[in-house]
Amino acid sequence: MPDMDHPLRAVLERVDSRSCPESFNFHCHTLCSDGSLDPIELIEQATRRGLSQLAVTDHHSSHAHAPMRAWLDDQRSAGSSVPTLWSGMEISALLKGCLVHVLALGFELDHPALRLYNRGDAVVGEPLRAASVIAAIHEAGGLAVLAHPARYRLGHDILIAEAARLGFDGGEAWYDYDMQTTWAPSPLICQSIDRQLENLGLLRTCGTDSHGIDLSGR
Repeated sequence: MPDMDHPLRAVLERVDSRSCPESFNFHCHTLCSDGSLDPIELIEQATRRGLSQLAVTDHHSSHAHAPMRAWLDDQRSAGSSVPTLWSGMEISALLKGCLVHVLALGFELDHPALRLYNRGDAVVGEPLRAASVIAAIHEAGGLAVLAHPARYRLGHDILIAEAARLGFDGGEAWYDYDMQTTWAPSPLICQSIDRQLENLGLLRTCGTDSHGIDLSGR
């Protein structure tokens, strides 16, 4: 079951079109999957940029989190101001027969429920079904978010409605579908997604989906 008292909920309720990439970023990648930055390079850049809230969501891997958390602990001990780092992982899933990506956010690291999804590759069979993925995320104490809802073969309206029915916690409302050099949300489609999520009572997230060396772009 979704955790209605999860501390990340209060953060996500503040997300709007201006949150990313300067304040919040809940979708980015490191060398632990298909990104270009090693974990320390990413967290150093996020700190220099003054990010407030961050989740690194490598595909089927949460291994970047431990070195970043250790680096942040050292910085805090030295009196530096640093971002709040949430656990994250991007997991492949079948939603209404369509292969989608699910962002797991704020879960308990190394929880047994997510072990199957934390091995570097997508799973097959029953565990690939969206219902199984979100059940595992919730069992691990996390939130399940539909990533970039307008990037799939089925329309975002269909997928978000099904996600709501299955018990997803939210969707990625603000995303750069045009993949510009400097990240900016694609206005019309993102506004439509944001309205649908709000009408369904779902949380909205934002993220750059950065795979390169600059967190301000994809």
